[in-house]
Amino acid sequence: MVTVEFDRLTVKPGFKILDIGCGSGRHTCAAYQCRNVTAVGIDLNVDDLNEARGRLQFHDRLGEHGGGKWALTGADVIQLPFKDDYFDLVICSEVLEHITAYRTAIREIVRVLQPGCNLVVSVPRFWPERICWFLSPAYANSDGGHVRIFKQRQLITDLVSAGLSIWGIHFAHSLHAPFWWLKCLVGPERQDSTAVNLYHRFLTWDIMKKPRITGWLDKLLNPVLGKSLVVYFRKEN
Repeated sequence: MVTVEFDRLTVKPGFKILDIGCGSGRHTCAAYQCRNVTAVGIDLNVDDLNEARGRLQFHDRLGEHGGGKWALTGADVIQLPFKDDYFDLVICSEVLEHITAYRTAIREIVRVLQPGCNLVVSVPRFWPERICWFLSPAYANSDGGHVRIFKQRQLITDLVSAGLSIWGIHFAHSLHAPFWWLKCLVGPERQDSTAVNLYHRFLTWDIMKKPRITGWLDKLLNPVLGKSLVVYFRKEN
């Protein structure tokens, strides 16, 4: 599922786009479909990078891209292997909540972004995430899991203090919040819950088929129930 709304952004041919913590490549693939860009995904997880590579190669085979290039590499957000002011757009989706030294990560992210260009950051929204932590200590304490819950004001303040200005905000994935509450309620590692498995099948169907009714319902509920907070920034000149 893609969290960033690319239609809010001006993406020009020749742009270099960085997807930090790319995981299985959903945002790298979305960026790759923009016209004549270079989409770069980074992650520390080799299995995720391999999955992302498979997705991008699948887009290549189908011709579902904008005619640009893509690249993947293993890298840590707190020490990015790129020059200052290198990228024209940076995406950091569902990453900062995993990082202990997240302010160091923010400084690195801002360092590699060109002045006047955009950064999009998403994190789990405070109150849906708080319910997950309340329902399941195992969710909060899982290896590689979330080490903090961001309040909206805290996230914005930290990023603005790093030299950014905010210009947009929205919430996303309202239909996913109840799934995670249910998963936490029965146990996040449990695989035999009929209710969780049925809900997962519904979400998979929704992502693959994109029916209008669920798209409309998701947008209607996002301001109240959206699981992700998505904030758009611009680096000051």
